[in-house]
Amino acid sequence: MVTLSPSAHDEARQRFGALQSRLVDVWEAVVSGRPWDHTSVIVPSLSFHPKELAKIAGAPFYEERLLFTLMRLRDPRARVIYLSSQPIHPEIVDYYLQHLIGVPASHARGRLKMLCAYDASSRPLTEKILERPRLVERIRQAIGDPGRGYLTCFNSTRLERALAVELGIPLNGLDPELLDLGSKSGCRRLFREAGVDLPLGFEDLTGDGEIIDSLVELSHQRPGLRTAVIKLDESFAGAGNALYRFPNPLPEAPEPRRAAITAALGSLEWSAEEAYEVFLRTLGEMGGIVEEYLEAEEVRSPSVQMRIEPDGRLQMVSTHDQVLGGTTGQTYQGCRFPADDEYRQLIQDEATKVGRLLRDRGVISRFAIDFVVLRDGGGPWRAAAIEINLRMGGTTPPFLALQFLTGGDLDPATGQFNSQGHAKYYYATDSLKSPSYKGLLPEDFIDILTLHGLHFRPSTETGVLFHMIGALSEFGKVGVTCIGNSRAEADELFRRTAEILDCETGSAAAETTPAAGLFESRPGRIE
Repeated sequence: MVTLSPSAHDEARQRFGALQSRLVDVWEAVVSGRPWDHTSVIVPSLSFHPKELAKIAGAPFYEERLLFTLMRLRDPRARVIYLSSQPIHPEIVDYYLQHLIGVPASHARGRLKMLCAYDASSRPLTEKILERPRLVERIRQAIGDPGRGYLTCFNSTRLERALAVELGIPLNGLDPELLDLGSKSGCRRLFREAGVDLPLGFEDLTGDGEIIDSLVELSHQRPGLRTAVIKLDESFAGAGNALYRFPNPLPEAPEPRRAAITAALGSLEWSAEEAYEVFLRTLGEMGGIVEEYLEAEEVRSPSVQMRIEPDGRLQMVSTHDQVLGGTTGQTYQGCRFPADDEYRQLIQDEATKVGRLLRDRGVISRFAIDFVVLRDGGGPWRAAAIEINLRMGGTTPPFLALQFLTGGDLDPATGQFNSQGHAKYYYATDSLKSPSYKGLLPEDFIDILTLHGLHFRPSTETGVLFHMIGALSEFGKVGVTCIGNSRAEADELFRRTAEILDCETGSAAAETTPAAGLFESRPGRIE
């Protein structure tokens, strides 16, 4: 494990600040649209708390999700260095390069360097790289002129800052000193400051007594509240969440009420398998929150993705309706683009308020804000902000895929992506899975795609793009982005894709919810 002394951290911060001052010029040249000789270093590390990372099946293969960044090779003078924990199968790389428009795959491959740490452990990739000085030196040599290079990562922590300093290139990402803004506690404070509605709740909790105090106070401030949510500050994809059910009826007297609320903690419903004692230890390390669980006749869970450029410009990137499931209905399973017309502008406006504050605090690069939107009796939708992800997320790869495959752009006023005169829609998931998919090698999977024409068609800019292909053999799961010229077409592409894979592998049905009914409003149980 890489550790730094306090003095080393101070030095790293100073060196990092000097590097970041170069990012504005580098980024302006990259996005100018003119060919520019530069190197993009991609480190798709999931740099999260080890306990939370262990909850993701096949976590190392999530490193393949950023292969969409190979789109940068469209610039004939750009070079890309892509890092991974284990080698990525050559056919998977070829699969992406063949989708580059206007650039021969052989030319792009000559400007691509794939490097790996040959380390299958569940630790973050960035940590593995820093432990291997010869690998770091190999990356330096491949970069060439550090004044024409920059680092892109899935999320930004002290590990990524240390790697940027070691390589001598700026990081197109968050300064780790600002990470608290994206914790569950930090974002609640930011929402209040921005004047955005959020669930009633309490933050900065570190122990059992504080959880109980918060639940008791919630029961007083929200008489009749049925459910609350307990969340770890640094969890992701809903894996660190638990649902709490209030006893019914609740005693009126203070001591009996507290005793009843405490006793009900023994029946928490976990998003991922967990023991309360282990949860409390993690809570003590990272903190957490308790908040009310919002319920209404109709409840949906959209998100807004934005980006703050190095020069401070705030840009709308996309909106999605998130697909949540699992045992508590809070685990991220996929998304649909764009978010529903009925509330898309509402959440864009609310997200912009938060984005301006983040910009003022010095945040750069991508981030996402998750909302719950609710209504009763067919009335107007109202929105409550739930959390901020100061990093890439599950909705980032599919939108990158849309950009990768088309020449279109998002209209920030409407939130609609248009290309060749058509509005574009997609359904995407990281987890199209079935036990019968296990054992499929990348070459087997490519054969199936070729046989059945499961590919993207440039002529119509519709079709299917896959990711995390390497996870199939061991875990029986693959990511998919189904792009259509209508919601119905995107849904049908997903249905057909799952049907073909099931037929080819002898599966009764893939273990994912059919796309057709995924996005209807559901009563109550969406967070």
